[in-house]
This record gives sequence, C-alpha cells and structure tokens, in this order.
Amino acid sequence: MREKAMVRGFDSLNDLELLSLLVASDKGRSAIDVAERILETSGSLATLAATPLAELRRMEGLGMERALHLRAAAELGRRILVAEGQQTTTIQNRNDVVALFAPLIGSLDHEEMWVLYLTSSNSIIERRRISIGGSSALTTDFKLILRHALNLVASSIIVVHNHPSGCSEPSEEDRRFTARLKEAAALLDVQLLDHIIISRNSSFSFRSSDLL
Repeated sequence: MREKAMVRGFDSLNDLELLSLLVASDKGRSAIDVAERILETSGSLATLAATPLAELRRMEGLGMERALHLRAAAELGRRILVAEGQQTTTIQNRNDVVALFAPLIGSLDHEEMWVLYLTSSNSIIERRRISIGGSSALTTDFKLILRHALNLVASSIIVVHNHPSGCSEPSEEDRRFTARLKEAAALLDVQLLDHIIISRNSSFSFRSSDLL
C-alpha cells in the first residue's frame, strides 16, 4: 500500500487500503486483514471515526497504540474540514451551511444551536453559538437570536443545530420554535432563510422541505 500511495497518490487507495496504512499486521494477519476486520466491526469509516478511544482499543487487532493513531487521524481530518469551512464567506445554498457546520457539530454527543447572521447578499457577518443543551434537548430564547441580529444589522439569519441521536428529522418542538422565530423575525424585518438540523450522517432543511 505504501508503494501504491507513493506512485499513484493516496486518492488511488480505497477505504480498506487507506485504513491498512494506519494499522499493522497482528498475530500473523496482514494489515489489510486487520483493516478489513475493523471495518466489518465498525460498519463504515464515518462510524469508525466517531468511535470513542475506549471502544477502539478493544477492537480485535487494534490495542491502545493503533487506536490512538486512528483517533488522531480522524480528529485531524475533522479539524481540516472545520478550517476549510471557516474560509466560507458567502452562503449560496444549504450545502454551504452543512459543509460549514457538519464537521463542527455533527458528531457531538450534546446539542448545540448556532446562527449565521447574513447581509442582504448572503455574506456572513458572524457565526455565533447561541446555546448548548443535553443529549436530546436544547433550550433557546429566540429573543436572544434576534437581539444579536439587530445589533449586527443583519438582513437574514440561518439557524443550525444538531441531533446527537443520529436522526435529523425535526421534532415537534423544533417545528414550533422555527415557526415562532420566523414570525418574530419578520416583525423586525429580518428574514429566517432556513433552519438546518445536522446529524452524524444526514441533514434536514426546513426551507428545502417547504416548512418555511
């Protein structure tokens, strides 16, 4: 795999081959065999990247040192995506929002709500974390969101929060909150462009689902 990566580039490696570079042979099994067993156990690279260190180290063929290598690689990848997202200056569609926030909050074990404050041309004025909740609940005062919008002279806002459960479908509380926020924002001449819910492997847009 090392030779293939050096000659053809890392993008020529499939998931199994790439993972084998981060592990090693174990008890007579090749690195590819070890990597295959790890992928079978975890189910996917995304699940593997989110697996806690304590669980990783117990996987057959890993142990603490290899588990540390995998967690370090996953965290490095996440930070690269976050850094790339920070370079975004204008929002064109929901994909821009998901690319910006999925690496930041998609894998958290608790809920967070963020707001993008935008100009009339959808340039980002500020991205602000509004509240932090538990694993299945989030309490947010929409008045706080709108106060910041007025202070920043924002023309529009996009609300983003995560669902640690893995399901990005909105709850009834999410729907009620969005409706109230849209109504209150309109009174202040601020447009709620979207409310996007992000989970580990999916996202939900109120705008795309015709709920705004």
